[in-house]
Amino acid sequence: QLQASGGGLVQAGGSLRLSCTASGRTSSNNAMGWFRQAPGKDREFVSAIAWNGGTTYYGDSVKGRFTISRDYAANSMYLQMNSLKPEDTAVYYCGRSRRPVPSLSSYDYDAWGQGTQVTVSS
Repeated sequence: QLQASGGGLVQAGGSLRLSCTASGRTSSNNAMGWFRQAPGKDREFVSAIAWNGGTTYYGDSVKGRFTISRDYAANSMYLQMNSLKPEDTAVYYCGRSRRPVPSLSSYDYDAWGQGTQVTVSS
């Protein structure tokens, strides 16, 4: 199971750090990623990281502002979000990929956290 946390309300230009902790089965052999979904919109890829942390991908809208990382000892993944914008407002979901390489497609993910709300005020 995956547990996402760290969301909240922040002003534009602020920062938040999301966490995703896996319990039970280890995720160290799997790529992991973050997606987000705003009201009335499709789920959108945010970022993904390879099983060994060696490769990371970012969506165009978050490049240069967000940083993904993982801590194998803690079986956790993080998303550091800086320079937040109102358009970043969404529910953020962490997922575990079926594959070791990062994927931009939600169909490649077989486990999801419950989501954490991020709201950025202008």
